[in-house]
Amino acid sequence: MRARAIRRLLAAVAVFLAVGAAVAALLLFGGDEQRPAAPPPSRPPSTTSAPTSTPPPRDSVLVVKIDNVSAARPQTGLAAAEVVYVEPVEGGLTRLAAVYSGRLPAVAGPVRSARETDAELLAQYGHPTLAFSGAAPEIMDALRAAPLNVVTELSHPGAYYRDPGRPRPHNLYTRPAELPMGTGAGPNRVLRFGVAPAGGRAMTEHTVSYRAASYHLRWSAQQRRWLVSLDGSPLISSGAGQVGAATVVIQHVRVEPGRGVRDSTGSLSPFARTVGTGRVTVLRDGLAFEGTWSRPTAAEGTRFTTNDGEPLRLAKGPVWVFLVGS
Repeated sequence: MRARAIRRLLAAVAVFLAVGAAVAALLLFGGDEQRPAAPPPSRPPSTTSAPTSTPPPRDSVLVVKIDNVSAARPQTGLAAAEVVYVEPVEGGLTRLAAVYSGRLPAVAGPVRSARETDAELLAQYGHPTLAFSGAAPEIMDALRAAPLNVVTELSHPGAYYRDPGRPRPHNLYTRPAELPMGTGAGPNRVLRFGVAPAGGRAMTEHTVSYRAASYHLRWSAQQRRWLVSLDGSPLISSGAGQVGAATVVIQHVRVEPGRGVRDSTGSLSPFARTVGTGRVTVLRDGLAFEGTWSRPTAAEGTRFTTNDGEPLRLAKGPVWVFLVGS
């Protein structure tokens, strides 16, 4: 009996020791699994946002090539243009590129052909529509390679019509509202407008001459416009009277032989290079300012500075830019 009691006591002690060891092991090695994981430390909200790229401008931009020889006058829709570029073409004549962005005329014309100058000149407006009558194959290749929406009488016949009262080729007109509108940077983004710089010399008349065309500019203090005449006669836009500009820019550019179009003497049509830098005269507010124009790449707008390096801003209103050989 006594031996059996001892054995029972030893068995009980063994069980007690085993249970104690198991509990100790659980507390030592498994206790952490019983507690929920602590949440990660909170971070203060970020005060910066991920960088975003600025979307390109999405202004509506339309450019119409307008004839300006005597048989094409008076033109239509010219007074509604925000910017008019006067380009040298073959034979010493000129042709106009009228830029519209906000207000469209009901009709514009007479519409004539494009030139190589247009591909480089108009790239600063993003991806504008260029409306014109046609062009030589070599020039069409350059225009299609440029960031232009090329729209001709052949591609969009419904947007053009012929005036039977005028002789060909000076009788083609377009209805701008029926043309596909290009997009990009409008004139208010391409050109810089604002207060005139200090200085300037008083001027009320100025003449810009080409080999076979002469433009006379007369300042009207009442209208706050430079009134434009061509070859001795006021330049008239049908229904609007004499065309005027708040600012006139005489931009001296490098002119070199172009490709594809020749005049009656066999000379190639001139190509006015508008990327680069050169002299400029800006007429505004009855004053003339001398300075420099600069356009580093075709995608950038043209900038004007005074001879002292100050910004030479343009007056609000229509702008005429004369591209003349330097």
